[in-house]
Amino acid sequence: MSSTLWLTAVAMVAFAGNSLLARLAMASGGIDAAGFTGVRLAAGAAVLGLILVLSRRDQGYGNTRRPAGSWTSAAALFVYAIAFSLAYGRVGAAVGALVLFAAVQATMIAWGLVRGERPSLREGVGLLVAFAAFVWWLVPGLTRPDPIGTALMIVSGAAWGVYSLRARGAGDPTRVTAGNFIRTLPVALPLIVLSLVRGGISGEGLIVALLSGGVTSGLGYILWYRALEGLTALSAAIVQLSVPVIAALGAVLFLGESLSLRFAIAGALVIGGIAFALMAKRRRIPA
Repeated sequence: MSSTLWLTAVAMVAFAGNSLLARLAMASGGIDAAGFTGVRLAAGAAVLGLILVLSRRDQGYGNTRRPAGSWTSAAALFVYAIAFSLAYGRVGAAVGALVLFAAVQATMIAWGLVRGERPSLREGVGLLVAFAAFVWWLVPGLTRPDPIGTALMIVSGAAWGVYSLRARGAGDPTRVTAGNFIRTLPVALPLIVLSLVRGGISGEGLIVALLSGGVTSGLGYILWYRALEGLTALSAAIVQLSVPVIAALGAVLFLGESLSLRFAIAGALVIGGIAFALMAKRRRIPA
C-alpha cells in the first residue's frame, strides 16, 4: 500500500506539472492547440519507445519488450489531449479545472458503482469534504463559462476517466503506455504539420510541449498505471482532486502567482478529505 501511495503522489505531481506547462504554453502564444497536442503525443511516444528499446538491450536480445496497449485506450488518450488543449483556449483555468475533474470523477465513480464498488461512510465523507472545499476555492473566480469550451472540457475529463479505468490491470505499464502513445501518431503527426504550416509553433512553445509530452505525460502516465494496480475506481477518482491544488501551488512557486488565505484553507481541506477517504479504504484492507 505504501508503494501505491508514493506512486500516486508522484503521478499527481506530474499531472499538475503537465497542467502548468499547458497553461504556460497557451498563455505565451508560442504554440497553438493542434501543435501542442501533436508534439505532446509524439514526444511521449518517442521517449517511451526509447525506454523500451534501451530496456530490451539491457535485458538481452531475447526479450521482446514490444509496445502493448490498445486502439481503444489510444483513442481515449487522443480525445483527452486534443479536447484539453482546445478547451483551454476558450475557458479560464479555474472553470476548466472544475469541469475537467468533475467529469473525471463522475466517469470513474459511476463506473465503480456499476462494477459493484460501494464507498464506505468515511470514504463518502472524505470525498464530500474534498470536493466541497475544491468548489468553494474556485467559486470566486467563476464567470459565465464559454459553452463550447465547457463542453470540450467535459469530453476531455470523460476521456481521461475512461483511459484511467482501462489502465487498471492492463499489463506492464511501460509497454502499455508506450503502445497507447505510439498508436496516436497517425493523428498526432498531421496536427504538427498543420500547426507548422499555419506558423503556430515557436521555439519556446516547442520546448514546453516536448517537456509536457516526454516527461509529465509519458513518464507520469507510467507511474499512474502502476499506482492504479492498488487503487479502486473510487480511490483513483478521489486522489485526482489533488491535482488542481498542486498545480495552483506550483503556479505560486514557479509562475509568481499570489497565495491567498482562501487557497491555503481550501487546499488543506482537499488534501485532508483525500487522506481521510484513502485511510478509510486502508482500514478495510486486512493486515
